[in-house]
Amino acid sequence: MKDARPTSSRVMSALFSVIGRINPDSKFLDLFAGTGRVGFEALKRGAASVVFVESVRDRAEAIRENLRDDSDPDSVLVLSLEIRRALSWLSKRDMKFDYVFADPPYNSGWCETFASLKNLDKILSDDCVIILEHSVREKFALNNNPYNLEILQEKIYGETCLTFLRKQIANQE
Repeated sequence: MKDARPTSSRVMSALFSVIGRINPDSKFLDLFAGTGRVGFEALKRGAASVVFVESVRDRAEAIRENLRDDSDPDSVLVLSLEIRRALSWLSKRDMKFDYVFADPPYNSGWCETFASLKNLDKILSDDCVIILEHSVREKFALNNNPYNLEILQEKIYGETCLTFLRKQIANQE
């Protein structure tokens, strides 16, 4: 098992700067949660709820242990599941998210497959912003894009790239 690579303070600051003010009704999904740092920051900044998905059981348990005693148990969920199984589990429960943050292991091939993961579309709210953190050496492309996602912007911070996506808005004429 590789060590978790927590999102740096610089990247975290940039991430929430781009997102801006979090609506207090928003739901945040932290995929490949690792230490849970990004999800905890979303809670701190006012997200109504956060779901952490971390496949490594020890890391998922550490996230549970780091939850504040005063946090509303209905506002936080920690799933120790592989990403594809987690997306299926969430979609079967009709859970929708306003923000989806994914920080897969760098140079693992996830950038090629992320936009086409089965059930991804079922968990996105209409205005969902997806943020993918990846290595600058691993270019994100929308080659296989069954959910009609579009890249809003990419920001580079040293060796890290944040790619911001959303569902394309159909032209209304």
